[in-house]
Amino acid sequence: DYPADRRQIIVVSDGSTDRTLEALAVFGGLIDIVVVPFGGKALALNAGVARASHPILVFTDARQRFAADALRALVAPFRDETVGGVTGALMLDRESAASTITDGVSLYWNYETQLRRLESTIRSTLGATGAIYALRRSLWGDLPADTLLDDVLAPMRAVLAGHRVVFEERAKAYDRTPPDSQVESRRKIRTLAGNVQILWLEPRLLIPFINPVWLQYYSHKLGRLAVPYALLAVLAANIALAGESAFYAAALAGQCVFYLLAGYGAYLEWRDDNRGVAPATESVPANLDKGVVNA
Repeated sequence: DYPADRRQIIVVSDGSTDRTLEALAVFGGLIDIVVVPFGGKALALNAGVARASHPILVFTDARQRFAADALRALVAPFRDETVGGVTGALMLDRESAASTITDGVSLYWNYETQLRRLESTIRSTLGATGAIYALRRSLWGDLPADTLLDDVLAPMRAVLAGHRVVFEERAKAYDRTPPDSQVESRRKIRTLAGNVQILWLEPRLLIPFINPVWLQYYSHKLGRLAVPYALLAVLAANIALAGESAFYAAALAGQCVFYLLAGYGAYLEWRDDNRGVAPATESVPANLDKGVVNA
């Protein structure tokens, strides 16, 4: 319900070979279409922003749907001049029968959303939800071609420039839960690799006097990179101490049960995959990757 004369909808077709342009033709002059050779998401975003003509950029992926009032809610915090970016709330379909991991992903996403809510209250979130986020155009800088996490790099650059990135939970986008653990695993590997890459692209994030949210950044972004090694260290220490007291023995037993259940769950999914039992999935145009709404 955002006023049509105050918005510009830009769709970037990144080397599409799936009749994307034909699908978009029905919208006529309602959208601006930017056609670029295949070069990846970052270059497609740069091209879309270059076409934008208004001071607020709103980014989304091809698959998600916005609530009717999402744009109004997303741009409202920009009345505060200290706000450089706003991230919305991604709502996952928890009733989908097409996913085998709905409960686990929903639990994680609730935790992540609460972290962003608290970080926003203190000062700033440490990135945004790629499905629905906004940024002042004046704070945008072209992304390197190989950028993995545009929704972290661009907002954190705004934070380094002295602005805040806040969470607005009234701005909702809707998506389906990943169909299985393999899809979710690929997404998480990409996310973790992107968090490492950002340290190379923006080493200033590690410097306390330059990054105003460095403590949160170390805890939220870097701390999770150390979690697997911390779990191994805890397990090793628990094994060494198990004979010292009943408490350590019980803790070791709890860890063993946890890992056994995780392994059993992985086995069940592997068994179903090898039997040809796979959840139904929907397809989306592979190259219709990003949209920019300019408000």
